[in-house]
Formats: sequence, structure tokens, C-alpha cells
Amino acid sequence: MRRRTRPALILLACASAALLLAACSGPDRPPADDVAEAFAGALQSRDLSDVPLQAGGSVDPQTQLDEILEPLVGATGKGERAVTVSEIGDVVEADDAVTVPVSLDWRWEVAQGTTWEYSTTADLAYAPPADGGDDEGSWEVVWRPDVLVPDLAPGERVEVERLEPDRADVLDVDDEPLVTERKVWHLGVDKTAVEGLGIESAARELAQLVGLEPNEFFAHVDAQGEKAFVEAITVRDVNPGVDFALEDALEIPGVLAVEDTLELAPYGDFAAPILGRSGDATAEVIKESDGRVREGDVAGLSGLQRQYDAQLAGTSGVVVRVVPPGGSSESLDGSEEGGGEADEPREVFRVDAVDGTPVRTTLDVDLQTRAEDVLDDVDPASAIVAVRPSTGAVLAAASGPGSGGWSTATLGQYPPGSTFKIVDALAFQRAGLTPDSTVECTDTITVDGRVFSNVPGYPTSALGDVPLSSAFAHSCNTAMIAQRDAVAQSDLASAAAGLGLVDDEAATTSMGVAAFLGSVPAEADGTEHAASMIGQGKVQASPLGMATVAASVVAGEPVAPVLVRSDEEAEASEGAKGAVTGDEAAVLRDLMRGVVTDGSGDVLQDVPGVVGAKTGTAQYGDGSKQHVWMVAIKDDLAVAVFVEDGHRGSDTAGPLMHDFLSGL
Repeated sequence: MRRRTRPALILLACASAALLLAACSGPDRPPADDVAEAFAGALQSRDLSDVPLQAGGSVDPQTQLDEILEPLVGATGKGERAVTVSEIGDVVEADDAVTVPVSLDWRWEVAQGTTWEYSTTADLAYAPPADGGDDEGSWEVVWRPDVLVPDLAPGERVEVERLEPDRADVLDVDDEPLVTERKVWHLGVDKTAVEGLGIESAARELAQLVGLEPNEFFAHVDAQGEKAFVEAITVRDVNPGVDFALEDALEIPGVLAVEDTLELAPYGDFAAPILGRSGDATAEVIKESDGRVREGDVAGLSGLQRQYDAQLAGTSGVVVRVVPPGGSSESLDGSEEGGGEADEPREVFRVDAVDGTPVRTTLDVDLQTRAEDVLDDVDPASAIVAVRPSTGAVLAAASGPGSGGWSTATLGQYPPGSTFKIVDALAFQRAGLTPDSTVECTDTITVDGRVFSNVPGYPTSALGDVPLSSAFAHSCNTAMIAQRDAVAQSDLASAAAGLGLVDDEAATTSMGVAAFLGSVPAEADGTEHAASMIGQGKVQASPLGMATVAASVVAGEPVAPVLVRSDEEAEASEGAKGAVTGDEAAVLRDLMRGVVTDGSGDVLQDVPGVVGAKTGTAQYGDGSKQHVWMVAIKDDLAVAVFVEDGHRGSDTAGPLMHDFLSGL
């Protein structure tokens, strides 16, 4: 797979080299070092106007220098080069000529981190004073093309080609291509194929077909040159995601389809907030790359593809060739007839490109697709996250269309409502309560003048003195808040961390992409502590965070979610303080099973297998709107469903969870 490229030459940029000068003079002759230094400076500035030169015949040294070096200097526009005098030799007298050899060291940066270094020799010839005058005479540079590049003969020129690496794929959980080069068609109006009113007709008809405003598109087409191809839309060859066929567009006179390839996911919206996209490098990306990315390159523009662009892109290489008079580098591949071996360019420097390295994700195409299909008709911001507890692999992290391109799944920060009662249940165990312990579930409970109540429609049969398992299954708020004196806020924070719900950079670093898990204050009292007991107040979590809590219940230890797999072996963790144990997790699994068999998660009763769950509802704003949640566990899978604005976890998030699990 190749990244799209445009033919380009490369500037050879400069750095410094050591300057070692030795003065050379003789009887009644001035030192040569001043001219040698001036010549090196002139080569650096590409201006020979102030250097005394000897050139044979009709040769114009300045023109020759410009023609030879321009392909090297002009490609990137930096105009930088380095040439220094490293040695001035002894005076040589022969056949009435007096010369001094001067060694010139050249150093070019031909690609990021790659330099081409070589030396050339120039001769300084002594010119005696005219007519036997009394002055000392002067030194002049004997001009030859090989002063610029070793062994360069008259008429030869230098050509530099950038060698493009293959851009690597983003892989899925099975190391199959996820983001890879896929065939596309650029649809547009070919103004050379129609004239006059035909152009207007083609533009308007195509715009209407693809969903553009006809007047605006025609105005855009009309403003382009007479021979322009004006694109209207780019569509995939497979899974185009549009409501028209390519053939429909091509039936319009004047419409052309240009074949191309782009780096794309399986379909247009697939994990788009996380994977991001790639395309022609923007000015911002080019600037931030510090020379690695150039105009015309394909680069990551957002999301994971931008974060890992250097890894995916690889490293460009370069080849420098000397091309003979009238020759072409194309003769190397036989595409042009040459005049024999002597006419072929010769390679004088090469550094091969290094192809990109794939980014290995944990995303499962089927699960991610399933999650996105389930959320497709949900208007508010929403998310489904699925984690494999045994490894922490994030198999799906879908954000619905209502999220507007934001990764609600991994970055959302919301009160988790009653799904946080899983954390409560762990803290309760540590305070001595068991699933059979009796707790009081009342209609309301008042804390420091603030009245807390259960969700509307809470079953009266579950009120009164009930086992903790019943209060958990039906999600009794008042029973949980009533235990606030037995479980301090610090106990909640410790239990949350023990289930992987932490606001910690190291925890999210394991993800490989930007992520938020959760935040539970370690100190709170009064109404704030009471609100924390039901996952509100200042408690925050993402759908990823609550899926991690559920995964930790299955695993029997804190799970660190992973979305980008590293080839480096992770160091063994010492274990989080207050980490959930296997025995504690077994109790939590039983409590979550009861939510399905006897409580607010009964919508999942017909899902095959042993399923556990916890619903959640959290009021926000003026209290009239609610965030709704459901987390579920099944075999080696933990799932969180979230909808930013819904009725209740049981009847808004529940059916979405049912659809997702039933489709597995």
C-alpha cells in the first residue's frame, strides 16, 4: 500500500562543519585564504559576483551554479546549504602556473535526519600583477562544475528524488486492516466534455443527485478554468454510504468519475471520533511536523491517525542522481529510449525509505458496527462501550450521531447515577454488609434539609426493610444513602479505584489514546456525600469508565482498558490500593445477576447466557432531564450504554443494551 504522492524534488538543507584554514603564500604573493573563504561564502549564498573567477570559453559560472544547485535548493524553499573550507594545500608551481588546491566540505540535509556529506576540490590560480606592476597580484578561482558535486562533468546536472514509504494500516483486534487504502471515485464535472449550457446542466443535475445546492455548485464550476475538472463528491467503491449509484452520476453528460485510493475505515462513520481521518496535509499539520510532513503528503488529520501519524507514515528516503546532458532519470526504468549506457543517470547518494509501522488497536469490527447500528436512531449524545475483562481490550467504543463527532464513549464526563451502586456494594462489603443484610428502603430520605427520593414508579413491593440484594436489584436510592454513616466518602473513592474507576494519567495512558475514566472526590460530607452514594454530586464517569467497572467485576481485579496495543511488554502492576478481590467480585456478580432476574434490568432476561446488569439514572440541569445508563456483564464481556437525555436507565438504556447483546 502506497501513500498518495506527487513528484517532488528535495532541498538539501544545511548544517555547520569545522573550518580549518591554512594560509598559503609565496614570494611577493598575497595569502590565498581570503579568496578561499570568500569562495565558500559565495557558494553558500549562491552569489559569485564578488569572487574573482577564471572560466574557460563561453561558460558563465553563475548560470552554471544556479542550474546545478537549483533542483537541490528550490524544492522546499528553505534555500539553505552548507559549504566550508576544510584545508588549503601548498602552492604548486608547474609550467609557469601557480595554483593552490582548496578542499571544500559540503553538508546537505537531504531528508529529515539524513545528511549527504562529501568533499570537492577547487584550484586557486595566481594572477601576477598586470604589466609587471608593483602590487602583489591576486588569486582567482578556477571554475569547474565538479567544484559543486564530485566528478560532475560539463553539461551534467543533479536530480533529487524523494523516496516515499508505504503508509501503514491501522489494524483491528485480529490484526486485520481497519484503516487501509481503499478504492474511491471522485465525481465531478469535466468542462472539456461539454460546453455552454451543457456545463450548467451537468453541474445542476449532479448537485441535485449528490445532495449539493445546485446554484452554489454551478457557480463554483463556472468560476473554474475552461479545462477544469470540478469535483462534487468523493464516494467509496465499496460501502459508499450514499443513496445514489455511481452509474446514475455517469449517465449525466459531462460528469466524470476519477479513480483514486484513500486511507479509510470499513465505512464512513466507523469509530470516526476515535480513529479520526487522514488526507492531504494541512498547513497546521505541516508546521507541527517540523519538516517531517510536506505539502502534498498524506497525513493524519485527527484522532488516532494524527496522534500516531509519524509511526504510520514511516520515514522518507532520498536518492541523488547525476543526469548526463540530454538524459533523463526515466531511462533508469526503461520507459525512455536512451543513447546507451553512457546516457544513463548515475546514482551518487541514496537512503532508502522506511515504511510505516501499523497501529494495532483492540477494536472488533463486528462489535463496533453492531454498537453503531444500535445507536443510529438515538438523537441525544450516546455511547456503547464493550470491554473484554480478561485483557482490558476495548472491543467497541461507539458514539452515536447525537454526539456530533465527539467521542462520548471515551471522553464523556457525566454523573453515573445508580450504576455507581456497584461501587457502593463493594464499599458496603468492606463495611461488613452482605447481600442478606437488612437495609431500610423508604420513599424518601432527608439529609441536612435536602430530600432524596427513589425514581418515579419505584415498586412498592421493594419498600421497607429489605435485603441489600433487593435494594440493589431495584436500585433503591434511599437505602444506599441511609448507609452514609457506615461508608465514608473516602471509602467510596477507594472502592471506585479498586474497580478501575480512577482519575489517573497512568490509568488512561494504557488506553493509547486520550481517555477519561472517572473522578470520585475523596472528601465530601452532608448532602454532597449523600449524592455521591447514588452516583451524583461531584462523581463523574465516562461510558468507558463504567464499562471498566463492570469489567473489573468479571475479572475479579481492577482492569486497565486498552485500545492501542503496544508491542512492548507491560510491566507487572503492583495492584491498586483497595483493589477488588476475587471473593468481593463474586458477590458483586451475584448482585448484578439479581438486577436481571428480579430487578430493574429484567429487559435482559431473554438474552441467552448468564447476564448481570445495573441500571442508572442521574438528574441534571433543573432536575427535569436525566442521563440514563445501563452496564451489563456476560461471559468475557462488559458493556456500558449511555444516553445523555432519556427517561430511565431501565427503559431508555435497557432496550439499547438488549439490542446490542442479542445481536452478538
